[in-house]
Amino acid sequence: MITIPEALKPKSSIYDLKKRLDWGEPALTIIDVRDRKDFNDCHIMGAISCPVGELIDRARASLETDRDVYVYGVTDEEAAQSATLLQKAGYTSVAELVGGLDAWKAVGFPVEGALA
Repeated sequence: MITIPEALKPKSSIYDLKKRLDWGEPALTIIDVRDRKDFNDCHIMGAISCPVGELIDRARASLETDRDVYVYGVTDEEAAQSATLLQKAGYTSVAELVGGLDAWKAVGFPVEGALA
């Protein structure tokens, strides 16, 4: 029996995101707001790099405001601040990925990058 993943939550766990990815649901974007060097070294597979200083301009250029977005940074606080910036810019479905890359890697979920 295949279960349908839950809807996006404002604070989502790595397991919430993994369920959606495993389901094959393409209507989401994972945003890494860390600096480009950190992103290039290692990031969640499929994430895009949007450092905080470029976040809103890049999001507006490429993402619909109703798209489901998962955001993570160096810390949960950075993810929360980035999620707030996106919400203030009109994005309606934004989730902070609690634990970010460290939590993702800790359970062996797929990553990519030069040091992956």
